[in-house]
Amino acid sequence: MLHLRPSCELCDRALPPDSTQARICSYECTFCADCVQTRLHDVCPNCGGNFAPRPIRPRTAWRDGTGLRHHPATTKAARCTWTDAEITRFVARLRDTAPQDR
Repeated sequence: MLHLRPSCELCDRALPPDSTQARICSYECTFCADCVQTRLHDVCPNCGGNFAPRPIRPRTAWRDGTGLRHHPATTKAARCTWTDAEITRFVARLRDTAPQDR
């Protein structure tokens, strides 16, 4: 089950569970759409993978035991540990390689 992390790992923008601006990689690294597009160019600085829109967990338990009430989002934020220079070099190396070829 996705953690639904609360903020962008780069700019710390709030990304609540219903945000349409949250993007995740296959390791669930979480960034805002703006950082993914303008700074990361669809390259996760942690793993080199690409990003997809994070699904929105329903507020309402449409089925027993589901929804945010039963499975709330985490409040634990993650921060990218790479420097801006390291991210820039890493992204430059991978940005022109299609995700399926990375």
